[in-house]
Amino acid sequence: MIGQAGPAKPRRTELAVPASNPRFVAKAAASAADLVFLDLEDGVAPDQRAAARQQIIAALHQHDWGTKLRGVRINATSTHWFYDDLITVVEGAGDFIDVIILPKVNLPGDVYMLDTLLTQIETKQGLRGPLMIEAQIETAQGMAHVEQIATASRRLAALIFGPGDFAASVGMPVLEIGAPVPDYPGHLWHAALSRMVVAAKAAGLEALDGPYGAYQDAAGLQRSAMLARALGCDGKWAIHPGQIEPINAVFTPTDAELARAQQIVQRYRAARDGEGRGAVALGGELIDAASLRMAERVLAKGRAAGRI
Repeated sequence: MIGQAGPAKPRRTELAVPASNPRFVAKAAASAADLVFLDLEDGVAPDQRAAARQQIIAALHQHDWGTKLRGVRINATSTHWFYDDLITVVEGAGDFIDVIILPKVNLPGDVYMLDTLLTQIETKQGLRGPLMIEAQIETAQGMAHVEQIATASRRLAALIFGPGDFAASVGMPVLEIGAPVPDYPGHLWHAALSRMVVAAKAAGLEALDGPYGAYQDAAGLQRSAMLARALGCDGKWAIHPGQIEPINAVFTPTDAELARAQQIVQRYRAARDGEGRGAVALGGELIDAASLRMAERVLAKGRAAGRI
C-alpha cells in the first residue's frame, strides 16, 4: 500500500478554474471548495498557456486561499507543454502549491516522470515539499493500467475519473461530459468508475468523480454525485461555483447518518468489550465488526468535514 502523501483534508469538491481568467481565479479563492486547481490544460487555449503560467504564480502569491488545498493542473507528459508547465509554475510558486494534477495518465511511468522532476525541483529550490500528485484516469489505456498507476508514487493522493475523455477514448456515443444516456439500462459510468475506486482504495488513495458538464442541471448534478458517492468516491469535480454547495452536501454525512454511525459504534463496542459478543442487534439489524468499520468510516468523513 502506498498511502496518502498529503494532509488529511477532505476532497468533497475540487473546483476547476481556467488559469487565464483572473476574475474566476479571485472568486475561486474565496469559494467553499475543498480544493481549487488552476488549470493549464483543457481550460486554457494553447496560445495562452505561457502567459497563464505567470498568472498562476501571481495568483498563488497574491490571494488568500484560506484552508483549502491549492492545485495546478498541468498538461500531460505526452505534450510539449508538460515540461515548461511544471518547471515554471513549481519553481515560481512551489511553496504555495499543495498538489499537481496530471491529466491523461496512461502508464505508471507518467506518474514516475512527474515524481522524479518534482523531487529535483524541490531539492534545487529548497521547497518545503513534498508536493502531492493527483492522477486523472481518462483513457482506455489508463484504465487498463489503473492498478499499477495507483501505486506508482508515494506522492499520490488521489485518482480522478475523467468521463469526457474516457468516453472519447472508448468510443461511447455521448456528447455531454458526465451525463447519463437515457437508453442505457443503468449507470453508464459504473464499471469504469468502480474499477478506479477499487484501485484507489487498495492503494490508500482518495477517489474522485469527474465533472458534470451541464452546470445548470441541478438535478442531474445531484444524481451524478449521489451515484459516485454510492460507489465509494470521496468527492467530485466542480466546473462552476454553483456546483460547489450541492456537491459538498452530497459528500458530507447527514445528521441522521452521523447519529446512526455513533449508535453503531457505541453499541458494538459495548457488546464486544463488555459482553464478549461479536454480533449484536441494534434497531432490528444485526451489526458486527464490518458494521463498526462502516460506521467509523462515516464518522471520519464527518470529522474531516467539520461536522463532529
